This record gives sequence, structure tokens and C-alpha cells, in this order.
Amino acid sequence: MGVFSRFTDIINSNINSLLDKAEDPAKMVRLIIQEMEDTLVEVRSSSAKTLADKKELSRQVTRFENEAQQWQEKAELALNKGREDLARAALMEKKKAADNAQSLLEELSHVDEHIAKLQGEISQLQDKLADAKARQKAIIMREKTASSRLKVKKNISSDRVNDALSKFDRYERKIDDIEAQVESHDLGSKSLADEIAELEADEKIDDELAQLKAKMTSDKKKK
Repeated sequence: MGVFSRFTDIINSNINSLLDKAEDPAKMVRLIIQEMEDTLVEVRSSSAKTLADKKELSRQVTRFENEAQQWQEKAELALNKGREDLARAALMEKKKAADNAQSLLEELSHVDEHIAKLQGEISQLQDKLADAKARQKAIIMREKTASSRLKVKKNISSDRVNDALSKFDRYERKIDDIEAQVESHDLGSKSLADEIAELEADEKIDDELAQLKAKMTSDKKKK
């Protein structure tokens, strides 16, 4: 069963409302577009047939009008020849032809109204179809984006990612342990630079001690 049951259902439908209520908007919009396109082909075919019927009616109107004119001329000829009976008969045939032409003209007027309404409805259907196609592109784009985001979310929360992060943590702990071992070997050992620095410090202390002794000796002599 299609989305719409009649042509007027499409014209009067609210595409946005249909899509908002749909469980699968992408699928729904495809169905809507397909049915609209099928309906448009059908309506255009019907419209073409109606236009052809209009042309046929127009030809019949012209034929009956010409026939009425011919009977008018025959009636005049009969009167000129003194045949009033024939003139009367010709005028009766003229009336039949004129009545037929008038009846067809009235029918033609209804056909014109029908064609005008049909063209307006076709225009509305084309607008609805264009709107549905525009929504289809937007929905497909949203669907792809949502699917991509969902994939990323699933990957972020997946066991594989968690396992990989745990492996990184274990590797970092191993590196920390190795670095700590290196640092522990360095503890208590002095480098050449450290030993020289200590000698320089001892030398400064010795100089200060000598200066202090000299000062104290000088102070005693002054007393």
C-alpha cells in the first residue's frame, strides 16, 4: 500500500508531518517521492488525454457550426426558389446542428475548467515533489552523519579501544620502572665533576680557616 491513497491526498498532505512521524524518515521520503513521481506521470498522461479530447471537441464544434451555416444558406436558396417547405426543413436541420454545437461548447467550457484545475494541481504536486527531494538530501546527509557518529561512539566504548589504552598504561609503567632503576644506580655514586667541586669547596674552607687563625693571632698581639 502506498503512502497516499488519492491524488488529493498528496496535494493536501503535510510532508514534514509525515516524516516527523515516520520510524524510518529516509525510507518514508523515498516512498513519498516514488509515489509522487508515479502520480505525476499518471496525471500528466491524463492531462494529455484531456487536451486531446478538447481538440476533438473543438473540431466537432467547428463542424456543427459550419453545418449550421450551410443549412442557413440552403434555406435561403430554397426560399429564393419558392420552396418554403424545403426552407423550413433546412432551418430545422440548421437548428439541430446549432444545438449540437452549443451543447459541445458548454461541454468544452467544463473541460477548460477541468484542465485549469488539473494544471494547478500538477503545479502543486511538482512543488511537493521538489520539497520532498530537498528533504531527502537533508535526511540522507543527517543519516550518514548520525551513522558516522554512532560508529565513533561504539569504537570509543569498545573493548578493543579499552584494551589498547590498558596496554599503553602498562607500557608507561614499565618505562617508569626502568627509569627508576637507572636513577637508583646513580644514587651514592659521584661523578668526576662532583668530586672536583668538593675539592674546590674544601679549598675555600681551608683558606677561610687560615684567614681566621691569622686574624685571631693579630688580635692577641695587639693586646
